Amino acid sequence: MSVDKNKVKHVARLARLAFPEERLAPMADELNRILKWVEQLNEVDTSKVEPMTSVVKMTLKMREDVVSDGGKPEAVTQNAPLG
Repeated sequence: MSVDKNKVKHVARLARLAFPEERLAPMADELNRILKWVEQLNEVDTSKVEPMTSVVKMTLKMREDVVSDGGKPEAVTQNAPLG
């Protein structure tokens, strides 16, 4: 994918950003460098990497799953309609 001045102008308009004409070409160059770097990530073999939510191993505290009324049945049903 390649970004040119017209595409930068179009995206800037959609994002409601004001870019002076002289900043369009440098911005296109910068975006092209970023996209080139992102394309390099596609070359990395991640087939043997497990999906994860964090780089630090974390475990959540577990508790027994017990069904209860919360110990406050009157408070829970106080606003319920009658009958």
